[in-house]
Formats: sequence, structure tokens, C-alpha cells
Amino acid sequence: MLRSALLILSGNAVTSLMLLARNLLVARLIPVADYGVAATFAIAMAVVEMGSQLGLQQQIVQARNGEDPRFQAALQGFQVLRGVIGGIVLFALAGPIAAFLNVPETTWAYRLMALVPVFNAFTHFDIHRLNRTMVFWPAILSGAVPAFLALLVVWPLAMFYGDYTVMLYSILLRAAMIAVTSHLVARRPYRLVLDRAVMGNSLRFGWPLLINGMLLFAVFQGDKLIVGRELGMEVLAIFAMGFTLTLTPTLVMAKSAQNFFLPQLSAVDRDTPEGQARFQYLSMVTMQISLLNAVILVVVFALFGAPVVHLLLGVKYAALPPLLVALAILQGLRVAKAGGGVVALSCGHTSNAMQANLMRVATLPIIWYAVVQGATLPVVVLIGILGETAGYALSLYLVRRNPGVALGQMLGPVLMSVALMVAAALGDAVSGDVLQGQGWIQPLALIVLLGLTVLTMKDLRRYITRRRKNR
Repeated sequence: MLRSALLILSGNAVTSLMLLARNLLVARLIPVADYGVAATFAIAMAVVEMGSQLGLQQQIVQARNGEDPRFQAALQGFQVLRGVIGGIVLFALAGPIAAFLNVPETTWAYRLMALVPVFNAFTHFDIHRLNRTMVFWPAILSGAVPAFLALLVVWPLAMFYGDYTVMLYSILLRAAMIAVTSHLVARRPYRLVLDRAVMGNSLRFGWPLLINGMLLFAVFQGDKLIVGRELGMEVLAIFAMGFTLTLTPTLVMAKSAQNFFLPQLSAVDRDTPEGQARFQYLSMVTMQISLLNAVILVVVFALFGAPVVHLLLGVKYAALPPLLVALAILQGLRVAKAGGGVVALSCGHTSNAMQANLMRVATLPIIWYAVVQGATLPVVVLIGILGETAGYALSLYLVRRNPGVALGQMLGPVLMSVALMVAAALGDAVSGDVLQGQGWIQPLALIVLLGLTVLTMKDLRRYITRRRKNR
């Protein structure tokens, strides 16, 4: 079991690191303003994705009949239908998106991006079905191979174009290869069925995820839309790169936790006392490891973020290092919040994540008003942190209410994690003159707090110890 966890984590990490390397290489090879335009392609894709988040991949893992070939074919058919509709929507919205971001000359690029949801729609769901039996290689290869190819083409594209189209063609190639690779590693023949009953069940299962997809668009892209529209492409490039650096490990952690724990939680029979105890235990492990991932992210960026940015991006992105710790805290709270969402999803309660994200979305009007009034990027990030803090608190309340997980074992880890994040933020805010000659204080404090946080996570430590003994 521990070997499977390491496989998932390493596989997701390799994919994300290659995509991060792709973004860093593009940022080095093209002007800063062009990278700002390239960052808006992610916003364009999110417009489509927010309308297609029905959780079909999670449904084939969570559903009792997930092994049924016809059920899989029906989900694949629904996926193709959604992808084609998504491509049409993106093509129609290309002009308005470019106009809103004040880059009307890029309309053609957004229209070409309409191919991406169509490519994604033909992904073979066998890579997700196999997760039910803890077989993860097909899903890992379907992510890693396309990411490698997307990185490989950056240099020749940059030599030929030298602008934001480098990112455009890299994104298109990756989307096409994800579909191709998923078919190459699949074990079942690919079939498409349009089944109204399955589509109806998927809509009932996924409508909270659909709304949550819209909320996630606001969470992940709302700040960028505001910054890009009001402050320009160069400021957006700085902000987007900061998001990329801190969000990449966050997504690796959240995706790995969901891939690993969702099948285990879904398989528990909660109708028996033993099953209820098992579910409670695994729920604590899932939420504690999500919180641990959050504090590790903060510690890493507090200790190494600034020198790594200077090394990788040079003076073009000199304005980024002062934002890194705050962005790491923002993303850390987001990955911590995902733990409760996985627990709820395993029981079919898909609305928990949606409700928790509402707290973050509520900050967007405040951010927009602040930016219009002259606020800078640190203020934008601070308001986002407050929203994510409220969202995490709500996620804990929701998982306690439904599916009814007791949260006593989370009190210590939460308090220690808060202390660590506060220490990281304060240490980052203190001037070099105050800590002159005592630069060891903050690293030592963060490492001690990280150790204390781990000590309070009794369920997680017991889980890891048992897995080591059973290897």
C-alpha cells in the first residue's frame, strides 16, 4: 500500500515538474508581457472546464457498478458530448475573453484553444477505472508522457516564434497526446454509448461538482482576471508565475491524496460498527496528510523559494520573491481544504467542496474593489488568504456534519499548522536589519514547528507505521 502511495506521488510529481519546467522555460525564452498573455490561455481553458466538471472520472471510481463495461462506455460517451459542446462554447467566447483582458489581437489563439476540450473528451476512462483496483501506472503514463512531449517542443517553438504562441502549441500537443496515450495503455476496447439513464445519474451525482467547477474557476482564475484586466500583462505574468510555482506542488499533493485515499474510503462498508471505525480512522489520515502537505509547502517556500526563483527566472521576475511565502500559505490552505472534500466525495456528498469554495469566491469583489482603488499584489494575496482560511474552517464543519466525521483528532494538527504559517508569514515580513546575523532563527523555528505538527498527527503516524510493517 505504501508502495502504491509513493508510485502515485512520484508519478504525479514527475508530470507536474515537467509542466512546471515547461512554464519556466517559456518564461525565460519569451518577453514578460508575452508570458502574461500565455497565462491567459489557462483562463480560457478554465472557462470551458468550469462548465464540464461533473466528476465522471471520480464517478467511475466511486460507483458500485464502476467495473461494468457498458457503464464505462456510457460515461465515455457523455464525456465526448460534453467535450464537443465545450469546444463550441470556447470558440464562441474567444472574442469576448480577449476583449475583456484587453488583448483583442489574441482572439485567433483562443479559438484554436477550442480544440483542447475536444481532444480531452476522447480520453479512455480505463485509466481511471483501474484505480479501483489500485493500478495506477496507466493514469501516470497518460499524464507523464504528454507532459514530457509538451516540454520537449518548447525550445524549437521558441526559436521559430518567440512569443506567446509557444505556450499555445505546447498546450495543444499535450491535450492531443493525453487522449492518444490513454488509449495505448488501456486494457479494454474503447466504446461510446449515449445512455440517458447514466447521463441523468451523472448529472445528479455531478451537479454540485459542476457548480464547484464554476467556483474553482473563480478561485483559481478570478484573481488573475482582475489583475490582468486592471494591472496589465506584465503584472499578470509575475502573479501567474507565482501561482504556477506554488500551485504545482499543491495540485500534486491534492491529486495524489485523492487517487490514493478515495478508493480506500469508498470501499469501506459504513453500515457496520467496524466499518464506521475504519472510515473514521481513514478520514483522519486523509485530512491530516492534506494538512501536512500544506505546512510542508509553506516551509519549503519560506526556506528556498527566493533563491530558486532568482536562479531559474533571473532579474525579469525580481518582483516575485516577496510574494512567495504568502502565495504558499494561500495554496497550502487550499490543499488542506481538499482533504475533507475527498472524505465527503467517497460517500457521494459532492456539495461539501462547493460550499467550502464559496468563502474564497466571496473575496473576489473585495479584491476587485481593492485593486481599482490602487491595491498592490500583496494585498490581493492577503485577501485571498483570509478567504481560504474561512473556507478551510467551513470544510471541517461540513465534514463533521455530513458524512459525520468526529474532528477531535484534528484540533492539535490544526493549531500547530496555524502557528507554523503565522511564523512563516512573520519571518518573511521582518526586515533583514532586524534579523541581521540571526538568519538561522526562522528556519529553526519552522523546522521545530513542523516536527511538532507531525507529532500531533497520531492517526497519520499510526497509518504510516502499519504500512511499513506490512511491506
